[in-house]
Amino acid sequence: MYWLIEDLEQLKTFYNSGYKKAYIEIISNNDQIHPAINDLCAVYIRPLEASKGFMLCTSHSEAINVEKDWVYKILQKFDVLYCKNKKQLLHYFILQNLEDILLPPSNIDLPNIPTYDIMYRKYHKLDNVNTLVPLVKHYEWCESVYNVVKPLIHQEKTPYYEFYNTKTSVVFNAIERNGIGINPELFSEHFYPTKADTVHTQFNLNTTTTRPSNKFKGVNYAALNKKNGERRCFIPKNDEFIELDVVAYHPSIAASLIDYTFPTADIHTHFSEMYEVDRSKAKELTFKQLYGGIFKEYKDLPFFRDLQTFMDKLWYQFQNEGYIECPISQYRFYRDKLENMNSNKLFNYLLQCVETSQNTLVTWDIFRILTQYESKLIHYTYDSVLLDFDSSEESELLPLIKDVFSSHKLNISEVRGKNYGDIK
Repeated sequence: MYWLIEDLEQLKTFYNSGYKKAYIEIISNNDQIHPAINDLCAVYIRPLEASKGFMLCTSHSEAINVEKDWVYKILQKFDVLYCKNKKQLLHYFILQNLEDILLPPSNIDLPNIPTYDIMYRKYHKLDNVNTLVPLVKHYEWCESVYNVVKPLIHQEKTPYYEFYNTKTSVVFNAIERNGIGINPELFSEHFYPTKADTVHTQFNLNTTTTRPSNKFKGVNYAALNKKNGERRCFIPKNDEFIELDVVAYHPSIAASLIDYTFPTADIHTHFSEMYEVDRSKAKELTFKQLYGGIFKEYKDLPFFRDLQTFMDKLWYQFQNEGYIECPISQYRFYRDKLENMNSNKLFNYLLQCVETSQNTLVTWDIFRILTQYESKLIHYTYDSVLLDFDSSEESELLPLIKDVFSSHKLNISEVRGKNYGDIK
């Protein structure tokens, strides 16, 4: 069978081929458009048992295009579909048989074809630029990518592999999919011109500590300015925003790692009593020590004494066993893959990894609840989630969401507002 599948008979033949496992690659209409609102150009499927890949087009100018429903039926037929970006691919096809083999953080070099550079320089403003790229070039690129990532298909299915594929990729895709409501005029003033009433964030999970960044089209959604008014352009599609912030998140994570129990929910007040300073100064001192090293005058306080012991053991394991492991996701930081490390830096890497893993579990539990409601989880930063809330659901829903944080032993504060800039 030829590599391009176009007519119904070819589709039926491929559907009944008996292939069980394959690699899949998505060709969108324009790589610069967010996948949540993008259209599909073509799908490349490379059965592991076959000697070549096959291309099914849905909107390419050089092919007889097939219905997306047919493509979906074919993809569902496989036992496993391997891919290199499950979070992105889920925007096009919601499939339970997807497995991401390019686990972040990864520094693998993927091939590039000059044709793409040429076409995007000339036609980047076209929503369907990829439909103008010669189909054979798309196929050439997909075959090249497959040859690079093929060895990863046979990698060990570690606990982190399972955690990333079953939780992380799904959660962050769901947040991106929901989008955030905007006032188009205000948004255009602060960021870029748009007439849309929704924007979509895009998480980059390929970071050294696994803590995601969140930028798209020049907007850093993880660090929106609190002073210049840009946050006011983000508005709820329901009735109001409710932001739930985890109080003293990193001290809480550190306490869980060393099995330390704070005598009060107000952790910073507890520290202020230990330091014998006011609460604001105590907060400053705590974070300086978590990120920069424990001060001599506080090294004998039970929390910091136990924390220093933990950090010493962590560093010893890193040096002698060659890695340390996140207790939640079981992601491993390997000594031979990291440069210029020291005990404090290693501990901070672990803090960020535990934070991300913990947030993944929290948001997973919240999404499971929200399937029955109109309210949506639309934004995530490192210590908070933002809900676009339907006020009629508050008495029933909000306690359920707060119980999720309690079940993970996290204390939260709550702020509200009619836009993201005015929440208080």
